[in-house]
Amino acid sequence: MSERIKTTVVGSYPVPSWLVGNTSSLVLRDAVMVVLKTQELAGLDLIADGELSRFDPSHPEANGMVDYFVGQMEGIRKQFRVAELQHFYHDRALGSRSLPAGMVVSKVEAGTLNLVRDYESVRALTTFPLKCTCTGPHMLARSLMDCHYKERADLGLDIAEVLRRQLESVEADVVQLDEASIVGHPEDTSWAAEAINHVLDGVPNEAAVHICFGNYGGQTRERGFWRNLIPFLNKLHADHLVLEFARRGYDELEVFGDLDPKIRLGIGVIDIKDNEIESPQLIASRIEMIIKTVGEGRLKYIHPDCGFWMLYRNVVDRKMRALVEGRDLFEGRP
Repeated sequence: MSERIKTTVVGSYPVPSWLVGNTSSLVLRDAVMVVLKTQELAGLDLIADGELSRFDPSHPEANGMVDYFVGQMEGIRKQFRVAELQHFYHDRALGSRSLPAGMVVSKVEAGTLNLVRDYESVRALTTFPLKCTCTGPHMLARSLMDCHYKERADLGLDIAEVLRRQLESVEADVVQLDEASIVGHPEDTSWAAEAINHVLDGVPNEAAVHICFGNYGGQTRERGFWRNLIPFLNKLHADHLVLEFARRGYDELEVFGDLDPKIRLGIGVIDIKDNEIESPQLIASRIEMIIKTVGEGRLKYIHPDCGFWMLYRNVVDRKMRALVEGRDLFEGRP
């Protein structure tokens, strides 16, 4: 019997309305329990905490993906003087349409960031296999204005060291690094691979890397092609990749024939930028097409393209059920 294809999420879940404005530890714990139980009831094989603790109501369009990390690290200042903002406006080296998440003013250290505490608080709430998500060193480095390091690669490596030292003690079933900027910065692939691998090499169990084309308030931010990233992906020390496809289509799927066979695939079959609920039949047909293209034994996970945080909860819950039902339909289970 062939290995079962597993269902999972990428990470985030819509913030419950009753959590907004009341983020006490008790209320947050209850909200995380709701997210975990909802995924359990949907039948997912690998669940996540919804990333609720990272949500920043003052910056909701990014769901705390960057700010949660850089806001706690030492060596990064969040406030900008007028002259510093003028410098940013005249020098768009970040390649970003928005202001940087912070300014690097000294060597980056962990500060108050505590990923072990974050994980253990969730681990106590479920017995299901659990995924821990963490924004990767390339994306974090790319989101900052660097006024300390001479090379952005050095900044990325110091961020990687911070993340590695913390994730070494996270015994999650899967640790996933999220990298949503590398597609738009192919010039960074050499140092980005080194930084990402430094983190991955410290992960105790299964290590994954999620790469997408952006989900900033439901909008795609990056332009590029999977074929251009294959050499970079082959350098990664990941057990599997978590990739966006449902929104973009599957025309480029065949280029993954050139991916190192030791790296398994997680493929997006749920569009998170659309409220329409995919049917189980559509999910099953996508799985069939994926396996025909990449070959037997390569597809380990199916999941949404990216995090669910921008959608309504009733839409997300139905999409998760469709994901499981589609997998079951493909595998011939009632």
